Amino acid sequence: MNLPNFLTVLRIALIPLFVFIYSDPTPLRSFLATVTFLIASLTDFLDGYLARKRGEITNFGKLMDPIADKLLIISALLILVYFQKVSVWIAIILIGREMAVTGLRAVATLDGVIIPADKWGKYKMGAQITAAALLLWDLGEPLNFHLLGTLFLWIALGLSLYSGFLYFVNYARQAYK
Repeated sequence: MNLPNFLTVLRIALIPLFVFIYSDPTPLRSFLATVTFLIASLTDFLDGYLARKRGEITNFGKLMDPIADKLLIISALLILVYFQKVSVWIAIILIGREMAVTGLRAVATLDGVIIPADKWGKYKMGAQITAAALLLWDLGEPLNFHLLGTLFLWIALGLSLYSGFLYFVNYARQAYK
């Protein structure tokens, strides 16, 4: 267990804590849940960076890092839907895209096709994290984080659909050349 893999496991372990803290969203608990969510999100950046820098890329990391990312974002979306801060249809589209791309990457691997993550997926993840953090820590007036979080959620939705489309185009180009 190297440090990048530990950070991936930590991200997964922080999800139940984040959800528990937010289960009764008082202002303090909303703040603490948002901090927990952001710490978990930071491990996503750190694990990949450290794995590349230290030459510690492992099969475990290649498999579990994207799963941990999806678990974190899906957990945030579900709790935000539950507390009526995100429309269920937006969550379904975002979660559906994650599952479709994960399935495509699995099929591509079986076909011997490598579909690397691209910048649009990274932008999508950044917009999702920003949207979730703002919606989780909505302080109301005068700082209307809900409005700003909703804006970032719409940006995340657009980037999600665009980057998902690019994954399918990339696969088709490689698989059927």
